[in-house]
Amino acid sequence: MSSQAKPHHLTLDIQTVREAVDAHQRYLQGRSGGRRLSLTYADLSNCSLEGLDLREADFAGANFSGATLTRTNLAGATLFGSDLREADLRRANLKRADLRGACLRGANLAGAEMPGCDLREGRIALQDKLDGFRIIRHEHRPGELNNAVLTGANLAGAQMTGAVAMASDFTDANLAGAQMAGAKLTRAVLDGADLTGADLAGADLRGASMKRTNITDANLSLARLDDVDLSDVLRAPQAVFYVDERPLSVIIDEHEAYCDSNGRRGATINLANSDFRALRTLKGRRLTGLNAQGSIFFGLDLQSVHLQGADLSGCDFRGADMKDADLRGAKLAGAQLVRADLRGAKLGPLTIAEGRFVRTDFTRATLRNADLRGAHAVRARFLEADMTGAHMAGCDLTDAELEV
Repeated sequence: MSSQAKPHHLTLDIQTVREAVDAHQRYLQGRSGGRRLSLTYADLSNCSLEGLDLREADFAGANFSGATLTRTNLAGATLFGSDLREADLRRANLKRADLRGACLRGANLAGAEMPGCDLREGRIALQDKLDGFRIIRHEHRPGELNNAVLTGANLAGAQMTGAVAMASDFTDANLAGAQMAGAKLTRAVLDGADLTGADLAGADLRGASMKRTNITDANLSLARLDDVDLSDVLRAPQAVFYVDERPLSVIIDEHEAYCDSNGRRGATINLANSDFRALRTLKGRRLTGLNAQGSIFFGLDLQSVHLQGADLSGCDFRGADMKDADLRGAKLAGAQLVRADLRGAKLGPLTIAEGRFVRTDFTRATLRNADLRGAHAVRARFLEADMTGAHMAGCDLTDAELEV
């Protein structure tokens, strides 16, 4: 008669978990009595570890199904072969975490920081007295991300070769430089994602949605693209962008000269629907009153740029660095500012005469996961704007028009 094997996950009481976490905090702080957290093969299903600092902890083979890990710091943690099905990992820090063989089916990773994490397939074996070494299985195939929510997640440089992420939502995710060769991404949603330099060779993208996706320098050789929606996809910019047969860089120089001389030198021109990426940077440039509706500024360096009173309606500023930019009185209605860095930006009213001013207008703009910490947005208009996941700490919104 054969004996039945014991379950491989170790059930822990809450007090044991708390003591282990406290010892880990002392370990991270270099205090006496500290001990690196090691809860390998532990049953932590449906536990709440929200907001804890669990950097470098070892959770290999642990069961986190249904657990709450919102804003938890798991940078450099070992989650090899762990079960994270239906886990809440929103805004968690998983930078360089080892997630090989982890099961993330149905997990919510919206806004998570995951640059350099390893999501490749892996198998973990557990020594058993009765059965010898046996593979831990989580009902579904290890390493799968099926139906996971990764909206706005930062997966830059992530190792996802051969990953299974069917019907997963990568909307607005940063996948720049991600290694996704051979990945199964059928019916995945990649709308607005940044795939700059990503390796998707041989990936299966059948039925995927890639609307507004940036595929600059992405490797899509031998990828299966049947029924993929590639509408408004962003490809590599031209080396030189011309407007009326003149280089955009020359026109920008003339516009700046016009601003600096109060109209005595230079000239202004309508630059609607232009691709500014060819310029690489507009850092500190003086471009007051620029007319560039519907133009592309994706990922551009716009630190401290002067764009007071500019018409930037419908422009693409996704991932742009706009720290300390002066956008007073600018029109940004319908603009795409997903993941834009607007820390310290001037977004307040522009005085045009005594007692008269023009407000900065973000009506119907998309500011998902944008960073507005410390920005000055007095009287700014955000009517019907999508500000899901935006960082607003310290942003001055005095008298701003917001729909709550």
